[in-house]
Amino acid sequence: MTKYLHSMIRVTDPDATIRFFELIGLKEVRRYSNEQGRFTLIFLAAPGQEGLAEVELTHNWDPEDYDGGRNFGHLAYQVEDIYETCQRLMDAGVTINRPPRDGRMAFIKSPDGISVELLQDGGLPPQEPWASMPNTGNW
Repeated sequence: MTKYLHSMIRVTDPDATIRFFELIGLKEVRRYSNEQGRFTLIFLAAPGQEGLAEVELTHNWDPEDYDGGRNFGHLAYQVEDIYETCQRLMDAGVTINRPPRDGRMAFIKSPDGISVELLQDGGLPPQEPWASMPNTGNW
């Protein structure tokens, strides 16, 4: 039996990344710091998904450059209302790279350049201003 545990992304500013994922609805579920290895692991999950589908943020204490976050691929989360979620993200300054024109899917990027897909279960009817909004970047 195989069970999905988590996806790991390396982050340079854990606080900014945690704030970003909190906008989607994830919460920190546990944290582990290793002084000898000079890193911190922070696990985030959606309510009720703890231990099932988590994101592991790896923060290496020594400065490193992590460019090309797109080479990771993306994380995907189902949301209750894609339009409300995207509006909340935009209001917080997050760029919507692929708006939810079809009422089903949108792409955003984390502060570390990780592509995040938002999916609406079953889809919603197209709604303005989203239906006519152009893509604003790579996703």
